[in-house]
Amino acid sequence: MSHTIAAISTGNQVTAIGIIRMSGDDCIAVADRVITLNNQKSLSAAPDRKLLLAQLHDSQGRAIDQCMVVVSRGPHSYTGEDTVEFHCHGSPAVLAAGLQALYQAGALPAKRGEFTKRAFLNGKLDLTQAEAVIDLIEADTPEAAANAAGQVGGILQKKLAPIYDDLTNLCSHFHAVLDYPDEDIEDFGLDSYADSLQADADALQAILKTYGQGKILRQGAAAAIVGRPNVGKSSLLNALAGCDRVIVTDIPGTTRDTVEETVLVGKTRLRLIDTAGIRETGDTVEAMGVARSKKAVEEADLVLFMCDGAKPLTDEDRQILALCRGHKKAIGLINKSDLGCAVSPEELPFDTVISICAKKSQGLDALAQAVDAMFAGDTPCDGSILTNARQFDACRRAHDGICRSLEGLHLGLTPDAVLTDVEQAMEAMGEVTGATVREDITTRIFERFCVGK
Repeated sequence: MSHTIAAISTGNQVTAIGIIRMSGDDCIAVADRVITLNNQKSLSAAPDRKLLLAQLHDSQGRAIDQCMVVVSRGPHSYTGEDTVEFHCHGSPAVLAAGLQALYQAGALPAKRGEFTKRAFLNGKLDLTQAEAVIDLIEADTPEAAANAAGQVGGILQKKLAPIYDDLTNLCSHFHAVLDYPDEDIEDFGLDSYADSLQADADALQAILKTYGQGKILRQGAAAAIVGRPNVGKSSLLNALAGCDRVIVTDIPGTTRDTVEETVLVGKTRLRLIDTAGIRETGDTVEAMGVARSKKAVEEADLVLFMCDGAKPLTDEDRQILALCRGHKKAIGLINKSDLGCAVSPEELPFDTVISICAKKSQGLDALAQAVDAMFAGDTPCDGSILTNARQFDACRRAHDGICRSLEGLHLGLTPDAVLTDVEQAMEAMGEVTGATVREDITTRIFERFCVGK
């Protein structure tokens, strides 16, 4: 028997409608203690998934709100248990009073992610779907939202399930023959599974390849803005951020350390890194900033090289260009285009060179188009992109286990030796979906959630 939990699921801010939700075996009875339906009937007689007008009141019978209430009985509910939702006027004070009334009527406070955790434990969602719920809540681009929605709908789970089933069938066949030698079971021949193992390895490799795109989709691409002092790097970050995030002066060395800001550039989420101007300096603090700038270039997914277009390229510019040369994704930006053009695009060793004026926000549309083109992935954002580091690690371990089993098969190892790697791969696959996940991992996953979800 599950205890009844309650929480505000719409946050602590003024909204037109605020929702209080409950889940648990006694939630309908608890709700009946704090509401009076306009039809004067008990909520226990209400049909599923039909909004009913009700008066919400406290334990003393004092009115809290006129609201709509809806029941969804298990197992046909989000959590798989009986659930009740109250759709109230969205005042934080009203919602707090309603929640307190439910506590006094017998409900307990819900923990972070407890509703979705119950959905997982009750078999309504697998772990890929459960983790995608918080990704959908936090999505800040249409592509990230679309991929998370696809994962909630089970797209990734459907890609992984056949692999897990193959590994399970192989292991169960081996152990059935071993444990029941007198039964009429088809002889176990490891060679007959070679093709399916190879297919599973290939399928996992294809999924793993999507993680680069998925990581950027979820976290944003790290974009380092580099150049010598006073070429307009901080002005560009401020223009893209839409606010004065960084102090801008004419004094070289004003930015003495890397500064980060996450922004949308076109449809792409970028973690912009405004680096200290790269130059030789005797200032110890500035020198540390320069060192960090060089490291940012090395680790960046995208390098935005900026120069002062009103002045010819300097030796310092060329030294920084040498740092950027060979980077997989880089864009040259000729700034201060409003002051004349002393630098031609041909002087910069990049496939994409754009003239801009950061202070006047000119040329930013062209920059956005170029960024979107660079980060447009080959895999559609339909839920099949791997975005989760935990899932990536488990899939990688599963792939490694299958590859080791294939290698052992080709070397002529005994079936039990090969099966050790297959079982490890199967366990890793189970971690992705939650089939074999440990309680501590489950707890850590749902701690990411907000209360009420």
